[in-house]
Order: sequence, then C-alpha cells, then structure tokens
Amino acid sequence: MDSRIATGWDLGGAHIKVAQMDAAGRLHRAIQIPCTLWRGLEHLERALTALDRELLPSELHGVTMTGELVDLFADRSEGVGRLIDSMLAHYPGRQLRFYGGAAGFLASAEAKAQPQRVASANWHATGRYLAERGETGLLVDIGSTTTDILPIAGGAVHCEGFTDEARMIQEELVYTGVTRTPVMALAGNVPFAGQRQRLMAEYFATAADVHRLTGELPEDADQHDTADGRGKSAEESAARLARMLGRDLGSAELAAWQDLARYLAECQRRLVQDAMDRVASRGLLPGIAPVIGAGVGRFLLVEIARRLKRPYRDFADLMQGDSALREWAARAAPAAAVAGLVGGL
Repeated sequence: MDSRIATGWDLGGAHIKVAQMDAAGRLHRAIQIPCTLWRGLEHLERALTALDRELLPSELHGVTMTGELVDLFADRSEGVGRLIDSMLAHYPGRQLRFYGGAAGFLASAEAKAQPQRVASANWHATGRYLAERGETGLLVDIGSTTTDILPIAGGAVHCEGFTDEARMIQEELVYTGVTRTPVMALAGNVPFAGQRQRLMAEYFATAADVHRLTGELPEDADQHDTADGRGKSAEESAARLARMLGRDLGSAELAAWQDLARYLAECQRRLVQDAMDRVASRGLLPGIAPVIGAGVGRFLLVEIARRLKRPYRDFADLMQGDSALREWAARAAPAAAVAGLVGGL
C-alpha cells in the first residue's frame, strides 16, 4: 500500500466523488459515480466496491460528506454517524479522518460526537485548500444540485454561515444545480408562443434538460435517470420541457423549445449571480479578485464573471495532472481538496 497516495472522499446524497493525490500534489485519480443513497446504505457499499476497482492502494483517507441530509436518516446526526460507520467497515485498518470544517480533520469518535461540524462541510474543504495555497477570489462551485459561494482572502475562508440553514439565509448556499434541479424551481412563469405562462409544479423536467437544449451541458455530466425514465437526446429533453407547459413536443418546432431552454438557463444564471452579488458586496475582495469556478456547472460562471467585470479562473487550472483528471477534479473539487488537505499538501 502506497503511503504517498492520499485519498479524498466526498460522500454526497446523489453522487460519490473521490480523488487521489501524491505527495507532490499531482492527481492520480478523480472520479464521480452516481449513488442513490436515499434508497439505502447498500447503494453506498456498491459504489465503494465499484470505486475500489479504479483506485490506487492508499493508507490515508480524508472524508467529507453531504449525504447525511438524505431522508434515509432521521436527522443529520444519525446520517453522519452511519456514513462514518460505513466507511470504517469498508476500509478497516486504514487511517480515516473526517473533515470538520474549522476544526480540521477528526478521528471517527470525535466526528461522531460532533456531527454538526462534519455535516455538509465539503464546501469549506474546497475553500480551505485554496486559501492555504494563497488563492484570493470568489469561489463558486455549481454542482448537480447546489451552488456554494464563498470569498477567499488572506489565507482564510470568509463565511457568515456554517450550517445549511445559516448558509442558505446568507446565500452562500443556493439550492440550484445544473442537472438534478427541477425546472419548476428555475422560474414561476415563462414566455412562450407570444404568451407568458406559468410552469406546472410537477417533476416533469430538470435543469439537465435545459442545459442539454442550450448545448452547454457536458455529455457525461448527467449521471442519473431522467424525470420520465426516457433518453437524453435533444428531442426527448424538449418533450419533457414541453410537458412543463402542458404541451406536447410536436406543438412547436425544436427551435422554440431551445429558446425556452435559453430563457430558463438565464433564470438560473441570474439566481446564481444575484447570490454572488450579495456575497461579494461584503467588500472582502478587491475588484480584481477572480471568480474561481468549480463543479460540473461552472460553464455558467464564465458569463457571470464577465458581467461582474471580474477575471475567471478555473479550478482545473489550479490542479496538477493530465487534462482529463483535472476536469474531473474540478467537478469533484471537495474530494480533490480533501485529498490535498489530509495529505498535508
């Protein structure tokens, strides 16, 4: 077992992300796979077993999580404890450390005794990793489900909230992402066929359908089933979007559904930008500080950075390794950050 390889885990409610980094800070693995954790812990076990076939041997593991939030668990405390127990059972005899935000890495007993520190602390790990490397900027991680926004300056992460509740109030956490977010959460009403119409409050389509139709979503970004269980072609995405208006695909040309998708994508972009404006208005960052983009949805940030008149830096460009690894590390930024932090890099 190679003691020079540190492994970082981000145990989410819908995906498991893992990265491995050597003592020089070079990436060796960066992987994300779907995991329907809300259906049972056996789904986590299957995901870990599948990932074991892809990973290098490693003694040192750092773990962060958001999966404690899924409704499999009665509350976050139970979720943290059961996820810790699952990792300990799967990796007996390894050095497992659990990320506790400002408290750093905790042993399993400490982490279970302080679940409020461990729960949903993955965003802090990303910020801390960059801050300790002297980065300054507005870090924005747009994932499949959520968006994290936090200023980094002076070697520190400047957050007003730590819990999900507090961060949502401060708009440091925005519940919008580019694949799993239901379309009904992006806008109340939309322009279509010369009218303005309310959307159905039904889970008929997701943000993945929107961004597929705009052509911005990477082909391998959407790792879960679609809302109707059908395929992921432009026409099938448009059919799901049409259903949000009580219409069928054939009631309009594909171009009309693509126009609707562009409108909805702009609604999501504005939602993220408004939160970024609020966080940036605290005055902690100089005007020239960049937007640092992470997550599978960071394609939204290039235009937002331009509007904010800030340069854009991509998390992938801050990593060492080949281009494919750096891309996946950017999508799995907390896992890459935890690997670096636990390895002391």
